[in-house]
Amino acid sequence: MTAASAAHRAFRQVNELLAFVLEVAALLALAIWGYDWGGRLVVGALIGAVVAGAAAALWGAFAAPRARYRVPLPAVLAVKAVVFGSAALALLGLGMLTQAAWFAGLVLVNTVVVTYYRSRD
Repeated sequence: MTAASAAHRAFRQVNELLAFVLEVAALLALAIWGYDWGGRLVVGALIGAVVAGAAAALWGAFAAPRARYRVPLPAVLAVKAVVFGSAALALLGLGMLTQAAWFAGLVLVNTVVVTYYRSRD
């Protein structure tokens, strides 16, 4: 293995790890937003769990690398836009403008890179 191919492989692995971290962060943002929106401990926890659970189910069904249903790339990207877009809006709703902007920017760059590499496989 050449140094260039080793660097390429490392870049890909780091980007895949970042994709996973962003997915977890999206679910966390949605859960926290739901909890905050619910206003009370039990109601907020229930809303947070339902919102994050719905996003996780949607992701696992259509957007995950080993999704239950294989759909065309535009459908995968649409699901990603819904989940990640909702998470960015959740951060905005929590008053976290800077975090929402960073999150959305990282998601955009990461999604482009991951999609490029997965399409080459």
